[in-house]
Amino acid sequence: MNPFQKNESKETLFSPVSIEEVPPRPPSPPKKPSPTICGSNYPLSIAFIVVNEFCERFSYYGMKAVLILYFLYFLHWNEDTSTSIYHAFSSLCYFTPILGAAIADSWLGKFKTIIYLSLVYVLGHVIKSLGALPILGGQVVHTVLSLIGLSLIALGTGGIKPCVAAFGGDQFEEKHAEERTRYFSVFYLSINAGSLISTFITPMLRGDVQCFGEDCYALAFGVPGLLMVIALVVFAMGSKIYNKPPPEGNIVAQVFKCIWFAISNRFKNRSGDISKRQHWLDWAAEKYPKQLIMDVKALTRVLFLYIPLPMFWALLDQQGSRWTLQAIRMNGNLGFFVLQPDQMQVLNPLLVLIFIPLFDFVIYRLVSKCGINFSSLRKMAVGMILVCLAFAVAAAVEIKINEMAPAQSGPQEVFLQVLNLADDEVKVTVVGNENNSLLIESIKSFQKTPHYSKLHLKTKSQDFHFHLKYHNLSLYTEHSVQEKNWYSLVIREDGNSISSMMVKDTESKTTNGMTTVRFVNTLHKDVNISLSTDTSLNVGEDYGVSAYRTVQRGEYPSVHCRTEDKNFSLNLGLLDFGAAYLFVITNNTNQGLQAWKIEDIPANKMSIAWQLPQYALVTAGEVMFSVTGLEFSYSQAPSSMKSVLQAAWLLTIAVGNIIVLVVAQFSGLVQWAEFILFSCLLLVICLIFSIMGYYYVPVKTEDMRGPADKQIPHIQGNMINLETKKTKL
Repeated sequence: MNPFQKNESKETLFSPVSIEEVPPRPPSPPKKPSPTICGSNYPLSIAFIVVNEFCERFSYYGMKAVLILYFLYFLHWNEDTSTSIYHAFSSLCYFTPILGAAIADSWLGKFKTIIYLSLVYVLGHVIKSLGALPILGGQVVHTVLSLIGLSLIALGTGGIKPCVAAFGGDQFEEKHAEERTRYFSVFYLSINAGSLISTFITPMLRGDVQCFGEDCYALAFGVPGLLMVIALVVFAMGSKIYNKPPPEGNIVAQVFKCIWFAISNRFKNRSGDISKRQHWLDWAAEKYPKQLIMDVKALTRVLFLYIPLPMFWALLDQQGSRWTLQAIRMNGNLGFFVLQPDQMQVLNPLLVLIFIPLFDFVIYRLVSKCGINFSSLRKMAVGMILVCLAFAVAAAVEIKINEMAPAQSGPQEVFLQVLNLADDEVKVTVVGNENNSLLIESIKSFQKTPHYSKLHLKTKSQDFHFHLKYHNLSLYTEHSVQEKNWYSLVIREDGNSISSMMVKDTESKTTNGMTTVRFVNTLHKDVNISLSTDTSLNVGEDYGVSAYRTVQRGEYPSVHCRTEDKNFSLNLGLLDFGAAYLFVITNNTNQGLQAWKIEDIPANKMSIAWQLPQYALVTAGEVMFSVTGLEFSYSQAPSSMKSVLQAAWLLTIAVGNIIVLVVAQFSGLVQWAEFILFSCLLLVICLIFSIMGYYYVPVKTEDMRGPADKQIPHIQGNMINLETKKTKL
């Protein structure tokens, strides 16, 4: 006899009530127990999911860490375009989770959605890595491959984002709720670990490894792609032991349909003869159940508070774009370690791991002991203020960098320096206009003018006449220049006389925190110079001038060189961050072959450590705003609306990135002014949010349960929460 038969009458007290007739379900076959980790209550399947998440986050953040510099220096886009595409990609990554959730909940289920979209993810990484190979086509091919690859990556990472964490939670039985909570802690730890390690390693792969004579972006994208392959393989390995719940319907779609029906029904019944209803969502009562309408009402109260939030994300997500572009003009030498400019992003996940326990166990408790009611909305407002301060600090740093940087040439202006490679001093003057007093003193042999001199043009391009006085010779020479450029007038021996040549210099900004070098060869033979294993250049004989080459920052005590009949080495010394050097190869009778070193553009003087305060402020603001915001949202909405809240939260991040895109493309402001603009905008938004929060009345958990909840069990998916005063089943 079945021992449960005599309790049938008691169990009917807890049967779910529905308007529609529910057909009897066939008895389920006995469920095979899932294997566990070392005999604990943790399913073995979660190990595959945690490893998958670590590898996927490594893949995403590692690729994204070097993305802005890839746009700037490989695709040769300007800073504003690079920033816009970067944030367009970030925005797409936060729009696609809605699509992924809809596919998983309404069609394929979580497991198949993760598998299929991970394949799309891997394909995107492959195409993105191919787009970073210099030998594969030209700039148009690289651009097309990059945009296709990024679109697929955005679909993949966003599509699986809402599925992986929830799929891990599905592996636990309801009686193991405590273990499930600990699992989520480990899960989010794996996210931060993947982010932390990847943002430190991939900039090293880009900068410390040379591919085809330049930064190895293909490797920096390829390694994250390999990690995504590992993530997919590991996840698929656990297929046979996963608990795979079937699709249960998309609650986000139900909410939108309910809201749309309420609005349309209200407009259809605008007649004054029809009685008004207490809430505009009550107009959905003809079609949707009362409990759903009550849940959506609670949801809309929270979503109203979400309206100001995108501006916060607009500032927060600029760490990988504008702040990285700021770091390329700073000196990464910390004494004990040399940081790449895109490695500064590692501070964010590192400080998050430090600040979360610091705030939870120290700061919040101290504030509470002081008798201050530090509510969730107040924490979020303070988080906004901290991010405002971070951007104010970033603006101050930007102003200081500009003060230390060389002046920029404007319209109808050029900058000129004179290099004397003759064996005696030379007097140089500009003939025939207001610039004739700029070059006053004679320039000694193998010396240059102390600094660049600004020359004013009458048109966009102009011919300048120079008077050269050497020994008893008086020579006149003519050279053409174009506005907004930097030039070096090189004076050289020409038998018993001298001659001159005009050489166009690099711009005042150099590439990604590295140094650029070029050479002038005074020998009568071509010289081949090997700057590294993959980087070499040829300099023509008799004052041939090479093109600029980028090299890693560091000491170069012995650079191998050769002519057709001789090998020799040159000591280039320290090549520092952001500097542009000119080396003149000469044959000194006493000292042999050597290089005369000239610093065309000085090295970055401001240490990258000055970015630490702004990173500390923005991360503290993120911890107070993001963690608290999600916690508050979940406490103010019914459990059935959690997934809708998550989708809305991700949408605010997507909209925030669109704001950055618009400002970068259309503001036309200098960088420090743009930082101030964002800071002021967020301050205004913080004021608005504070007013909204002041009038917001927090809802208690028991108040969110309707009358039906007190009489019948609440049904969610296939799980029934049965609760009475003394019995919990």
